[in-house]
Amino acid sequence: MIRVLLADDQALVRAGFRALLSSTADITVVAEAEDGHAAVRLARDTTPDVVLMDIRMPGTDGLEAARQIVADPRLSAVRVVMLTTFAEDAYIFDAIRAGASGFLVKDIEPADLLTAVRVVHGGDALLSPAVTRRLIEEFAARAKPPEPGREPGVLLARLTDREREVVALVATGLSNDEIAARLVVSPATAKTHVSRAMVKLGVRDRAQLVVIGYESGLVRPGWLG
Repeated sequence: MIRVLLADDQALVRAGFRALLSSTADITVVAEAEDGHAAVRLARDTTPDVVLMDIRMPGTDGLEAARQIVADPRLSAVRVVMLTTFAEDAYIFDAIRAGASGFLVKDIEPADLLTAVRVVHGGDALLSPAVTRRLIEEFAARAKPPEPGREPGVLLARLTDREREVVALVATGLSNDEIAARLVVSPATAKTHVSRAMVKLGVRDRAQLVVIGYESGLVRPGWLG
């Protein structure tokens, strides 16, 4: 059972998402929060698998709440998905750097929402063509200087040639199955390469591999469709 925490200051939005998610056999809503502070507290109390987090909420906003959840060692297995609109694009790159696993627009189709929760719970980043792929290119240039020892060149030196190739493919938004097809290997082998790259680079999420892919120059603007 996939356990979901909903965080949105609009009760109607939460009710709609809760009704949809609870209608499935494999997803349950374990808690609801109307602001970021409550989202962090409830995440610590309930340890959900996935948090659906609105970016703009009163008090502690979704971006800060996501940072706090991701930084909490007790919540290392929790995946945060930001709920956004195109009017809030400027937050997206910072949210990925903070550890968000992906983004959903609030008018997403019901079936796509269910798929998104399952994808993120399964360990993939949610890099939808409608939001994240285009925005990563636009906002990658706004990245803050890396911490000493975490410069892109230093990080990439830890990887094998195949792992660098896999990181580049992850950064273009490909799933494990798509990477496997591109490299003519099994999906299990592709997943292993991704997992090893994440460990070596010290990242908790595939979305952060995207950031490294752009910052390091493995992927250039214009590569994504």
